[in-house]
Amino acid sequence: MFQVNRSATAGRLRRLLFVTAGSLVAVGSATVAPASAYAQASPLPLTLPSLPDLGRSGDHLTITVRDAGDGHDGTYELYCHPGGGDHPDVTGACDALDRGTRWGTDAFAPVPKDTLCTMQYGGPATAHVTGTWAGRPVDARYDRGDGCQIGRWDRLVPVLPDLGQEGRA
Repeated sequence: MFQVNRSATAGRLRRLLFVTAGSLVAVGSATVAPASAYAQASPLPLTLPSLPDLGRSGDHLTITVRDAGDGHDGTYELYCHPGGGDHPDVTGACDALDRGTRWGTDAFAPVPKDTLCTMQYGGPATAHVTGTWAGRPVDARYDRGDGCQIGRWDRLVPVLPDLGQEGRA
């Protein structure tokens, strides 16, 4: 049978955990003192997230598409985990980003400079993606100026619109 030494544990708390608005904060070794010991201490400021941000993990992207035509142009907000925003395909976009996210890699990385690319033109469409994904800042630009750029764009469909043949001149 497990015996608890109450005198040894009553005065010490190995780990103090606070759960506020879905966030877990751990504070290392702390000593429990009588409530009267804290009566003179000034309260710590407590900042809670704004109501629209409650339950958001931080996966938020702003996608701006230009010169894509056929009603694809515009600026869209995308939230994932849980999904939300005004993006035309929240579920599909979040699923595509989840599939393309790998530990240690940048899902939004540009094409490496020394890559050989086909000389094809995919149209004038451009996109700018900013925000935070998987805890990392995102500031990525997309175009369809050659085969590598078209492939990079297409890997992000449906985050970016599927231009298929319509985006080719």
